[in-house]
Amino acid sequence: MSFFKRLFGKDKPKTESQVEKKTTLDAGLEKSKSSVLSRIAKVFTGKRKIDDSLLEDLEEALMMSDVGVDTTDSIIERLRKRAKWEAFVDMDELVTMLREEMAHLLVGEDLKTALTEHKSFSLDNIDSGDGPVVILVVGVNGVGKTTSIGKLAHKFKSEGKKVVLGAADTFRAAAVEQLIIWGDRVGVPVISQGMGADPAAVAYDTLESAKAQKVDVVIIDTAGRLHNKVGLMNELTKIKTVMDKIIPGAPHEVWLVIDGSTGQNALLQATQFSLATSITGLVVTKLDGTAKGGAVIAVCDQVKVPVQFIGVGERMEDLQDFNPLDFIDSLLPDSLEK
Repeated sequence: MSFFKRLFGKDKPKTESQVEKKTTLDAGLEKSKSSVLSRIAKVFTGKRKIDDSLLEDLEEALMMSDVGVDTTDSIIERLRKRAKWEAFVDMDELVTMLREEMAHLLVGEDLKTALTEHKSFSLDNIDSGDGPVVILVVGVNGVGKTTSIGKLAHKFKSEGKKVVLGAADTFRAAAVEQLIIWGDRVGVPVISQGMGADPAAVAYDTLESAKAQKVDVVIIDTAGRLHNKVGLMNELTKIKTVMDKIIPGAPHEVWLVIDGSTGQNALLQATQFSLATSITGLVVTKLDGTAKGGAVIAVCDQVKVPVQFIGVGERMEDLQDFNPLDFIDSLLPDSLEK
């Protein structure tokens, strides 16, 4: 069996849970997969030589699939170098090559590290001293930020963790109400002060309560300010300063939620948020029902911040750990008949 067959886990048995998640991922990325493959198919009529003409056609197909200009350039340049010894390819061979290059972008040059078991995000891997792990969640309005927080709370609670949520998005009454609804639904407490309250004060109360209750994880919702506003940086800095006074080192994670259905606009948001504050992870929502899943490749390549979770459905369980190789396999399967 070839190295890349092993890389994509073809010889690794999957648990029932892993099979179910992969099936959900396949279904969630169906529109994106169809879009990518249909555009690549138009590049081919039988076998073609890897020349400038093919690469130009392929470049256009990838950009139309929301892979993005800079990331597409990276892929095309790598394929151009390979053309010296891989003269003619058919459609399946080209797809295999693309999967390999996408793996390089998502996993890194040392692809052998991807052969080990993928390690999903775990609260147990974060050193928070004797206090809870604190996760600060940022993102513009409408990307599914509060819903993602609710789903994360469900995930961590199902893992046996004690969870507290903080409603620091105090600029919209609906945001506070929505988080309280999610808290009731999941069965975790929500600390809030209502619309117009000082977000830093809410963060302070949340962490004080969390320490008193000896919880495992705190998730703080923040205002969905526009990503190009200077006030965003000032507000987040104030919240972080308050947190650090109560729990040294907090927040331990700062996650940006972006809407995968917005394609290149999601990349723009991720880029500008990463300039405004220190982002440690991404949560990409609404990938089900969109043909713009290729944007995830661009975000990983350009922002250099790991995607921690992706949303591929409406159920609480459909906020999945991001496995780069499973994602590529669902977006661009090795057989065109899949």
